[in-house]
Amino acid sequence: MLTRRAQGLTIRTPKVAATDIVRVSEDIFRPSALRQREGYIVRGDAVPPPGFKWYLVLGDGEISARIPDSASVVHVPVSFSYIGDGDIARIHPQRGGFAVLFQRAAKHHAFLLTERCNNYCLMCSQPPRDVDDGHIFDELMRAIPLVDRNTPEIGFTGGEPTLLGGRLAALIRQCKGWLPDTGLHVLTNGRAFADPAFVTMFAQIGHRDLMFGIPLYSDLSERHDYVVQADGAFDETVRGILNLKRQGVLVEVRVVVHKQTYDRLPQLARFIARNLTFVDQVVWMGLEMTGFTKANLNDLWIDPIDYQSQLVEAVQHLSASRIKTSVYNHQLCITDRRLWSYAKQSISDWKNEYMPECDGCSVRPVSYTHLDVYKRQIINFVSLIDGCGHTPNNLLATGRTSTCPNVMAAVSGITVRASFRRPIINIAIIFGRSLWMRPEIADWTSRSYDRFWRDADILHVPSKRSAGLW
Repeated sequence: MLTRRAQGLTIRTPKVAATDIVRVSEDIFRPSALRQREGYIVRGDAVPPPGFKWYLVLGDGEISARIPDSASVVHVPVSFSYIGDGDIARIHPQRGGFAVLFQRAAKHHAFLLTERCNNYCLMCSQPPRDVDDGHIFDELMRAIPLVDRNTPEIGFTGGEPTLLGGRLAALIRQCKGWLPDTGLHVLTNGRAFADPAFVTMFAQIGHRDLMFGIPLYSDLSERHDYVVQADGAFDETVRGILNLKRQGVLVEVRVVVHKQTYDRLPQLARFIARNLTFVDQVVWMGLEMTGFTKANLNDLWIDPIDYQSQLVEAVQHLSASRIKTSVYNHQLCITDRRLWSYAKQSISDWKNEYMPECDGCSVRPVSYTHLDVYKRQIINFVSLIDGCGHTPNNLLATGRTSTCPNVMAAVSGITVRASFRRPIINIAIIFGRSLWMRPEIADWTSRSYDRFWRDADILHVPSKRSAGLW
């Protein structure tokens, strides 16, 4: 896992005393007006350009010879060598603290809003604390304007974000203003939305891609309340979902599968299909071995292979009811094959690590590492249509994708299941279209592979969810 924060670092700053939030830059040609608000990464023996607010020096060694004494400097360990242009960092001079709040190259972006919560879930991965942590929100409001405008989606989590009240709505408005094309996904227990006036505050913002992910652990109120350790939580959560959908807000129902929930998964699916059929999607999550799960393991752990029949029945019932449903945190080798088409790649880096025994797996490339497998195929696809006279703009306008011989040759080279081919074609065309709109990179095929895919991964669409990629 990547190092995200460090304390006790050497920080020299004649001008800044309080916590500072800065955008990281590696651009030596950055305009001077922007340099005054950003931090420059100093790698190796390079001589840094003048004028930046901060200089982030990676690794050991003297820094005074390369950076003026009047400059603000933080000596960052080599474990942070992954940071790059467009990242956002928090610097705390008094504590010698440094943290990466946003990594532009990451495929998923999440911000913690608070550690406070009005539930006390048995398997909580972020155990709540009753503390005054308003500084987290204040720092995030300063960071949002620095986030890359091409970021597909941002997640907000806690604790319980709705405990922020009107400040959460202010955050959504801030995102809408600075990141209009970025989807927002807020993890919440949904209880606060039992108040229709609270829902109205968010509905009136008019964000076109705002979704609330709300957990529902059973069709029985007493079972749900036991899992979240809060009396009356089930009724408030269900009323919250009803109120959100009544005002047209996107809702995702989340179910964590463990010993306390697995036996009634089919009944829960029928409850959702009958009473909450208008929700936008339902996701079934495998148990995460973090937080309170470790302390309550005896009450929570059940081998995933032992609840496959219940999970299959639940997923198939929702699918037959035309409710979008997905399965997360389940390895294919222990997942019923009938669920493979619903399995999704986990969003966290630490959930995508494999044991050495997995190296020879024949289905691994087609499942959770499918994007890695598709990289070269997408490049080949766009390369072929590059010289055929059918530019991506023309293909999109005429719909003649299937009649272009070069396109068909590229499609025939995609050696994955047919259900995956259309998303690949869409990705290639979307990316190709963005290239044709950027004449300064006409010779894009000669660029490095890593740089190509970093751009391709942005996709130039409002959000990965709305693009139907996963």
